This record gives sequence, structure tokens and C-alpha cells, in this order.
Amino acid sequence: MRRRRVTNAALVSAGAVLLASAAVAAAMPAGAAAAGCSVKYSVSSQWQGGFGANVTITNLDDAVTSWTLTWNYNAGQTVTQAWNTTLTQSGPAVTARNVSYNGAIPTNGTVSFGFNGSWTGSNPDPTTFAFNGVGCTGGTEPTTPPPTDPPPTTPPPTGPADITVNNATRYQTVDGFGAAQSIWGSAWSTTDTQTLVGMGANQLGLSIVRTGLSPVSSEWATHVNSLKTAKSYGSNVKILASPWTAPAAWKTNNSRVNGGKLKTDYYDDYANHLNSYVQYMRGQGVPIDVTSVQNEPDWHPDYDSMDWSGTELRTFVRDQGSKVQNTKLMVAEAVNMNYGYTDPTLNDASARNNIGYIGGHLYGTEESGRLRPYSLAEQYNKPVWMTEWNLHAADGGGSNIWGNPANAAVWNETLDDIMRTVHKSMEANWNAYIWWYGKRYYSFIGDGESAFGTVAGAPLKRGYAFSQYAKYVRPGYQRVALTKSSKAAPLEVTAYQGDGKITLVILNRSNSAVNNAVIQAPQNVSRAEHYLTSQNANAASQPTSVNGGQATINVGARSISTLVFTL
Repeated sequence: MRRRRVTNAALVSAGAVLLASAAVAAAMPAGAAAAGCSVKYSVSSQWQGGFGANVTITNLDDAVTSWTLTWNYNAGQTVTQAWNTTLTQSGPAVTARNVSYNGAIPTNGTVSFGFNGSWTGSNPDPTTFAFNGVGCTGGTEPTTPPPTDPPPTTPPPTGPADITVNNATRYQTVDGFGAAQSIWGSAWSTTDTQTLVGMGANQLGLSIVRTGLSPVSSEWATHVNSLKTAKSYGSNVKILASPWTAPAAWKTNNSRVNGGKLKTDYYDDYANHLNSYVQYMRGQGVPIDVTSVQNEPDWHPDYDSMDWSGTELRTFVRDQGSKVQNTKLMVAEAVNMNYGYTDPTLNDASARNNIGYIGGHLYGTEESGRLRPYSLAEQYNKPVWMTEWNLHAADGGGSNIWGNPANAAVWNETLDDIMRTVHKSMEANWNAYIWWYGKRYYSFIGDGESAFGTVAGAPLKRGYAFSQYAKYVRPGYQRVALTKSSKAAPLEVTAYQGDGKITLVILNRSNSAVNNAVIQAPQNVSRAEHYLTSQNANAASQPTSVNGGQATINVGARSISTLVFTL
């Protein structure tokens, strides 16, 4: 069977670790595990105070059922986030272990994982590694020099009222908020889909569904029914189809997995393959609104994957993009919104005319200084979609916490990491925010895995929090300006206009409530509704007092809430 794509993110500090991991089996004897192993450590990107790295271990014995790789950082570097591994650090010593979804060593004897880190002064690569306690040969690749200037920051707005909406100043049009179906597993049920996209009570209002575009056409039917349900039951739901790989025979490594490039003489076949999928789904009553050229072209793990450079993506969409009909193409879903994979297409008029969207993922994007407006995309009027992020570091507090709606670790991660990045994505003028799997124990609805304490199909705390955006900021709404008073300074707020409504999403990540906050609309309003999610409330209606164009509300501590003005 093929491995499921599950990204594991971990927040690490010296001596204290919050991890997303499951228990691993005891290691095989070290001597058998490390025979002939080799490690390639590569710093793929570096920015002011931070860096991203990839590690590949090769020549491994495929009889090993679990593994541990260790090395030392002798310049004070600190690991801050990891994927496809459990990563811990104690002083200079770093330990990487396999996680449950990695399984045993693959038959090709290669393991890959990645992480982000911070540094001060210098960032030399480690030169010695040990695999299950036995030394490995090591190698490094040149790093990218850090920028001389720090990422730009946006000064907080100021104003005389607590929050005053100014719809004369407008920003991006919102395309939606969504989540992915299981890329390799079974489809959402009809009930699951309705819970995720529906607009009723205890439904979450997602407006984008991401689905996998399999290299095998016989698998295309798997998600037809759930996608049809999303289109018919939801409101203006868009479908994004993302391919992880081309058919193996078209690739340089003759494999679906471990990266490998699309052979240039198969570019036309790949375009026809994407087009065939779109036309098949269209014939099934499922229009595909957006079709990505590639999921994570800069990451080649031991599951379905395919490598591209930015210039190769440019060449493909320039020469072949027009063959993919009845959809809009997206480039390029790089791991951390790396502009090197999208600038070449944007800078080429012929290529640019064949795409509709720019996509990228959030792994390391904020740390690299790219959780901000993408000026080149804006220059050419190409909407920017954040198409994947996954974080469940709260696992470290106990796996059964996810079924407990009042668990503090789950709520703190949801509010301080996930909802905060949705807010920052909107402030960055991005047009969409798409989470990883919508149905998973750490996600929007439970998957029923007994070890994690969730009920299959039941909305989770994280889903209610996300719905504060998804359900009330609908496709086609436009973000508008606002100002805040000093009283409202602890609040992180964005405002939107559409469908005869003004909608504000308000994060209060402070430990104090902001009571009797006066919100000023641009004109008199006929009604105001306030809904709040906190550790103890799920999208619960809150009292409001309306007077002309103003509403007075109480914003609870450690909450996310939505105020909807009907004009």
C-alpha cells in the first residue's frame, strides 16, 4: 500500500519539546541498522535568524523497523519545526526518529525528512551523524546566504474608535477557506461532506475542497460522490485538484515516489493527463475550478512526488498550459511559498497568461519572511492561495486530548498558531487558506481513531474555530480597512464586505476580555450578530447591542469571534 501524506510539525526548544508523533518500535541492533549508511544534510533556504534544511539518509538496511539519527549543533542553532520525523533537541544534541506513518525503511533504503531552525552568528552544517548509534558518512550542500534586511513589518493601525470599518479602502477578494480530502485514502461520506461545507448549525461552511489528482485514471472515481455533494450542498464551493506525481513511466526515476523529474518529451502527455482528469470530472458533474501543476515541486519524499525547478514549471505552462481546458492552472505549491518556483512563470508573459493562480504551502513560510503580500503576483493580478498546512504539536500532551473540547493544549495551538496564521494570511492579501485533511483527529471533524479520542464525523474544536472565517467570510467578499483604538490593541481583526454585509473576524489571544467594545460600521445597520469560539464555546451566539451604525460586544479572553453587520 502507498503511504498516506501526513505532515508532522514540531515546536522545539532546548530541553523542552512539543511534538506531533506516535510511539515507535524498539530499534534494531545498531550495527545492522547503519551498515554503509550515508547522510546528506542540505540547507535549502536561509533567512535572517532562520533556516530550512532537508536530510536524506541512504544505503539503509530495509529490515530496520525503526530508526534514530543524531548529530550536534556546535554554533547554538535550535530546531523550531519538523516534518516527516520526530525531532528533539537537548543542548547541542539533536535526535531525529521515525514516526508511525513512516513505517519501516523503504525498499530503496532511503529516508528523507525536513525541518526549520533558528541561528545567531553562524550556521555551519553538522559533519558527523550516527544512525541507531553507529556513525554514518555525511555530506552537505551550499547554503543560501541570509538577506541583509529583515522581513518588512506592518505597523498596527490606529484610530479614535475601538474598531472603525473603512470600506473606502479595499484589499483582496476572498476566494475561500477549505481543507483537503484524504489524498490516498477513502472519500468523505455524504454526511462528512455536508458537515464540512454546510452552512447550518454545527456545520463548518468550508468553501474550498482540495482533492488529489491520481496518476492512475482508474482511481479518479474515488472522490466523485463527495465532490458532487460539496458542489451541490455547499455554497459556491470551489474544487482544487493537486497532482503529487505523473505516471511512473514518464519520470526520470521510473517511479511514482522519491521525486524524479518529468521527462521533457512527456510534457505534452502530462498536459493531456491533467486535461483528461478535468474533462472526466466535468462529465461526472464536478467542475474543477483550479488545477495545480504540482504539489510541492521542491520536496521529494518516499511517497508520490515529482521534482520541478521554477524554470521547468515556466516552460511547461508556457508551452503546454493551454491544453488543460475548463479549469484554471495553478503554479506551484512549493513547501514554503518559495518565489523561486513561481517568479519565472510570473515574469514570462506567455506562461503567465496560461495560469490563473499562485499557490504555496505554509511550512516555514512565516519564518522565511514570506507570510506577507506577494507583490509580483499582485502586479499581475494572480490570486495567491495558501493550499496546505498541518500542525498538531499538541500530541505531546497525550493522544486522547483531541476528543476533549476543553483541552487547553489543543485550544492554545489552534488559537495561537493556526488561527493566527489565517489572520496573517488575510493581512498579507492572500485570497485563500486551505488546511490539510478536513477529517482527521487533529483537524475539523473527527476520524474515529480510538487512540485519539475523536468521534468519526463529529465537529472538533479546531473546526469550529476555523468556521469563524469559513462560514461568515464567503467567496467574493472583499477585505476592507479598519482602525483600532488603544482599548482594541490586543485584538487582531480583519474586516470584509459582501452580500450586503460587513463581517469582522476578531482574534483575542490575550488573557483578558475586551468588554463593551464599540464597533463602527460605515453606515447604519439593520442587524448585528456575534458568534464566538473559545475553550468553552463552539461558534456560540453572543449578545450584541446595536445603535445606528454601531454595535457593542464583549470579546472574551483567548477567543476567536465573528461580528456580522447586515446593512
